[in-house]
Amino acid sequence: MRCLGAESLMFIMGYSVVAGADGRLLFGHDSFGNVCGQKNSPVEGAPLSGKDMTLKKHVFFLNSCHLEVRDGRLGSTALCVSSCPEEQLDTLEDVQLFANSSGSFLCVYSLSSVNYTQNPKADSLCPRLPVPPSKSFPLFNRCIPQTPECYSLFASLLINDADTLHRILSGIMSGRDTVFGLCVLALALSSAMMLTFRFVTSLLIHTLIALVILGLLFVCGVLWWLYYDYTTDLSSALDTERDNMTCLLGFAVLSVVLTAVLLVLIFILRKRMKLAVELLRVTNKAISSCPLLLFQPLWTFAILLLFWVLWVAVLLSLGTAGAAQVTDGGQVEYKPLSGIRYLWGYHVVGLVWTSEFLLACQRMTVAGAVVACYFNRNENDPPDRPILSSLSVLFCYHQGTAVKGSFLITAVRVPRAALMCLSSALRDKRSAWSRGLSRCCFCCFCCLDKWLRHLDQNAYTATAINGTDFCTSARDALRLLSENSSHFTSANCLGDFIIFLGKVLVVCFTVFGGLMAFNYQRTLQVWAVPLLLAAFFAYVLAHSFLSVFETVLGALFLCFAVDLETNDGSSQKPYFMDQEFLSFVKRMNTLHGVRPPRDRSPTRDGEGTELRPL
Repeated sequence: MRCLGAESLMFIMGYSVVAGADGRLLFGHDSFGNVCGQKNSPVEGAPLSGKDMTLKKHVFFLNSCHLEVRDGRLGSTALCVSSCPEEQLDTLEDVQLFANSSGSFLCVYSLSSVNYTQNPKADSLCPRLPVPPSKSFPLFNRCIPQTPECYSLFASLLINDADTLHRILSGIMSGRDTVFGLCVLALALSSAMMLTFRFVTSLLIHTLIALVILGLLFVCGVLWWLYYDYTTDLSSALDTERDNMTCLLGFAVLSVVLTAVLLVLIFILRKRMKLAVELLRVTNKAISSCPLLLFQPLWTFAILLLFWVLWVAVLLSLGTAGAAQVTDGGQVEYKPLSGIRYLWGYHVVGLVWTSEFLLACQRMTVAGAVVACYFNRNENDPPDRPILSSLSVLFCYHQGTAVKGSFLITAVRVPRAALMCLSSALRDKRSAWSRGLSRCCFCCFCCLDKWLRHLDQNAYTATAINGTDFCTSARDALRLLSENSSHFTSANCLGDFIIFLGKVLVVCFTVFGGLMAFNYQRTLQVWAVPLLLAAFFAYVLAHSFLSVFETVLGALFLCFAVDLETNDGSSQKPYFMDQEFLSFVKRMNTLHGVRPPRDRSPTRDGEGTELRPL
């Protein structure tokens, strides 16, 4: 399975290099078959093809601010020019003056610059007036309009001809600097939250909970106040304000529901916060033995980012694979090759599968390092380079385990994404029965995805302990967890809940900063979508930083289950867990009325007194 997936992705990559036209993608091309920035060969039947465009490196659309889509393609003529107009050109005299001063001719090649103001056909051969100021995109050399309205229309028509998307992209463009600033704020808050959990105390946990409660209540109040302010504002007749008001109402209702649920959970678990502190101390002690575990998400994110860039490059290269065809007027179109859409579909599957594989490698690496430190009798002689040892074992023996675990997630996520796309496409044509069925299927896929992720993590830890394959490790992990659920199920959930509160706090402060920043530009943009985008990035950053604590916690509890399965706490078979972990487990057992681990007899006599990871 691993070879098949890797070979298929390598085949698609090679095919995109051979069949794709990277020059047309990277440097851009005009409507007559010429690639900008290089010499071109003539296309039969296209009189304006085969020109030397060495000095003309930028693509300019004649109607960049009034694009139209005809038969699935852009109706605007594209030209290769030497520079983009950085100032607005209101008349043909301005276009002519710009051509004479800069040497950049914005009309069709067959029309000389001296005839810009004299030729009766100049209106159809020259750009539509006024020509908006534009700037070349750094990578693809396209002249992109710089006014928010033209930019959003330009981008939305490249994706889909939709007025709503037009307003959304306008808001994203206008608020891009604010979104970037909010992401930096979320990065700083995530780092601070990681340090808080790293040096956790009872006071810090209670302070965290108090800040979460205040943050949730404050965000709810601000959202409802802004919604009331919008409803009483006379300028709400603008489309942007109506969109913002609708999104604010949705955000406010969602925040109230989330706040109510979290407050109920905090109230129920208020008496167990001391146990949460002890649990995080045990987790921090495991991380102290190999502190570089905290940087694993950063390395994983960097590798994922490189893979995503490569994936997008291959996808765009596949999109340029086509044969040249001459249309009416001497323009050149490129028809996609047959079967290329199937490669696109498999390429999307490869994106999900490979991303999950890289995440699985991170989880296996962390689990292997935790296992090596846990099953170590001599505290004065800790394992030597546990992270590097875990990585070497992973790549030498257990890549198949990571592939199988990531394939299970992919097998659920791809049908779920297909169901979402199908449901969105048939939104106006479905009956109430079909809508209810699709929602039930979607919920089932979500629950299955959550359960498989939990199964995968435990299977990776079991593999690190015993060196077994994925199926055997998953079966053993399920058996151990079911037999010892009374010992640590509630503790594991408590730890995950405290970590989740840390993520919520990061999102709350980021959203509050976004509300204050975007509220002063309410008439200029649909800022609800940029705010939602900033909140999403804030949660992803917080999850990336704090996921190590969740992974270490889950691995510790499975190691504890194996420890109970193999040893009984006697002098002949002492536990591997230290006294701090053992005292925590005893307090948990006392709280739930379960017999302490020392009273447990070994299930398999004579086995595993000295467990060591492979």
